Amino acid sequence: MTQPLPPSLSGLPSADFFAHLQPCVTQQSYPAPALYMVATPIGNLGDITLRAMAVLHLCDVVAAEDTRTSQQLLARYRLHKTMLAVHQHNENDAAVKVIAYLQQGQRVAFVSDAGTPGLSDPGQRLVAQVRQAGFPIIPIPGPSALATLLSVAGIDDTDSDHPLHFIGFLPSKATQRQTVLAQLGMLPGALLFYEAPHRIAETLAALSQQWPTRQLVIGRELTKQFEQIAVMPLAQAPAWLAQNPYHARGEFALLVAAVPAPAGPDTAIPAAAKRTLEILLATLPDLPTKQAAQLAAEISGGKKNHLYDYALQLKTTQER
Repeated sequence: MTQPLPPSLSGLPSADFFAHLQPCVTQQSYPAPALYMVATPIGNLGDITLRAMAVLHLCDVVAAEDTRTSQQLLARYRLHKTMLAVHQHNENDAAVKVIAYLQQGQRVAFVSDAGTPGLSDPGQRLVAQVRQAGFPIIPIPGPSALATLLSVAGIDDTDSDHPLHFIGFLPSKATQRQTVLAQLGMLPGALLFYEAPHRIAETLAALSQQWPTRQLVIGRELTKQFEQIAVMPLAQAPAWLAQNPYHARGEFALLVAAVPAPAGPDTAIPAAAKRTLEILLATLPDLPTKQAAQLAAEISGGKKNHLYDYALQLKTTQER
């Protein structure tokens, strides 16, 4: 007899709801031979995608960063597969074995310990060698700590003037870390890091010393039961970490906002750029504001984000 859902979950879809999604998976093509790069949950087992489940069911071999971790994951989904270890210390040699399976016409799925393979995890050398051997590589997208944190960061400075830079893990040695941070300080835009619990204190200390006034978004234990999102100036990060022992537990994603634009002449919009934007808005009234700002920036050399703000001011004035 099926147990009723607890009241807090009574609004969730039934099994019948998920059954009608089956064609979304079964009507897909899953060619063989092929290497499938499969994203797996970063903490919440419910985040597995339907396509990921289908590929893990269909594949002949699962190549994994840690076979013990992945076997436990597969067991939770009632899957039992031939496993092959592919990690940073054996990736080149293991790629030869993966290619041998592909030469036999088999499907191979590669999974990291958690999240999307190849992002601060093994997988890139494997992909390069499989591609060189002439076999297709198929991405199966899904969970990623990078995208998860970015979606709730609320930091609106990841445009072409302030691109997002994914850094991953910083070096563990202090001198190397300091060298890298000095180089990163010259980049425009936000910086996204990963960090482990045993290194979070020294990493936050180093970041706060390097950029005390930049905004920080901390994602701790993302998608898990005790998930925490905290936002603060970097100067406050070491104190936040020290105020509660639980703050140092779990895996971390850290988003450091772009350096704020300096006040004064540097933020002024050149007269030629203003005039170009005004002409575009006047002659092409249906042109989207963002596109008008981009075109004006390309024509005049002005800053796109400054021109966009100016365009919004113009439209507000016209509407009054």
